[in-house]
Amino acid sequence: MALTKAKIKILPEDKIKIESMGKQYDSFDVMFNPTEYSLNKANQIAEIAIPGLDTPILQFIRGQNEKLTLDLFFDVRKIAQESDQDKNVKDVRILTDRVYQLAKIHPDLHAPPRFQFIWGQGLSFTAICESVQQKFELFDPDGIPLRATLSVVFREYEKFDEQLKRLKLKSSDHTKRRVVKRGDTLSSIAEEEYDDPREWRHIADHNKIVTPRRLVPGSVLEIPPLDLFGGPFATGS
Repeated sequence: MALTKAKIKILPEDKIKIESMGKQYDSFDVMFNPTEYSLNKANQIAEIAIPGLDTPILQFIRGQNEKLTLDLFFDVRKIAQESDQDKNVKDVRILTDRVYQLAKIHPDLHAPPRFQFIWGQGLSFTAICESVQQKFELFDPDGIPLRATLSVVFREYEKFDEQLKRLKLKSSDHTKRRVVKRGDTLSSIAEEEYDDPREWRHIADHNKIVTPRRLVPGSVLEIPPLDLFGGPFATGS
């Protein structure tokens, strides 16, 4: 079975090529596939201190970008199996610089390029390069580096509309309208909309309901958004 090489490919919509050592690339293979990689995903959480409680209430703020971390190994002494265009390379920086350029601002974009790190069917990661650390380990008599390890961190890139499509959010941070069904109560509606039946007062106040226990089936309620601390968002008057 033929070896599938990991590849870095600039996104076509950026319509650019990176320049490295006098050559331009819109895609290139890594020299050796990584022996391991790690994916990290985190969320930003706020602690809301409530007097008298044993622990603070945790409030989700937003997700953070996923990170792909890996090491890429290069050694020009072992280049015999590589493509013809690389067989005569005597300086490992000619190969590592292609990756290093991903962390630099491209003059046409005014930002680092967006790209995909693709490894067969096992990994496809759209990203911007967060950091590259080059470590040169072996040199010829003239001080030219022959071997290097690049420690890279790629940060996930996803467009706003792509995120909305993927997440299919049903959020309580926008005003919504809801038709009252038989058997509905303000508490049950608050439980469904906010995951907290105690938030029924926000719905009652927003809709100026005088008798909260007497909801009329078929009537339309506005469900107000909640702010970070569980209260209604301030609105201009």
